[in-house]
Amino acid sequence: MLFGKLMPRDGNFFELFNEHGAKIVEGSRAFMAMIENYADAAQREKYADEVGAAERQADRVTAEVNRLLHKTFITPIDREQIHGLINAMDDILDLLQDASETMQLYDVKAMTEEVLRLGDLSAKCCERVQHAVTLLPRLSQHDAAEAAIKTCEEIDKLESDADRVMRAAMSKLFREQEDVRELIKLKAIYEQLESITDRCEDVANLIEGIVLENS
Repeated sequence: MLFGKLMPRDGNFFELFNEHGAKIVEGSRAFMAMIENYADAAQREKYADEVGAAERQADRVTAEVNRLLHKTFITPIDREQIHGLINAMDDILDLLQDASETMQLYDVKAMTEEVLRLGDLSAKCCERVQHAVTLLPRLSQHDAAEAAIKTCEEIDKLESDADRVMRAAMSKLFREQEDVRELIKLKAIYEQLESITDRCEDVANLIEGIVLENS
């Protein structure tokens, strides 16, 4: 008993989750601004830099969560849940940065309507991820647990919408794009953007598990 009292308890995991969630939203909004202003090279570079900055800041939060896990004896939720959740959240920003860099490296000539739609769905998913994370400290309250489950269901629906947009985009791309190089570039970008919503769904699944075990 004395050993447990002397060891660090709880930590500030929920605050760090919230901080990371804010960076996810920040990065997704910068990414959306980048593709909306893609024709303006200066604006494109500015927003791409903001996506990168958000990703680096989130990496530091992830590192702090993993460091804290090694120092904390009693955690507010299961250790594996903490580790899995922060790393799944980090994957979202990694993919946003990857998509941003791919567009610049491939020198894509113009954004398509499908890129904008997939980007919008990704940004909405990211906002719902942040909202779900803010509810974690209050899972013992029935309304917060219900709200978290509802938010996870919204993420699942957005991911399904992104799947449909992706399938339609690929079909249109292979039917109408005559420039093989542009086809290859856009195919890669569509796949990356759809993967962002997949990672958001992974986070939602983890949060649902946490809710069911801790509410």
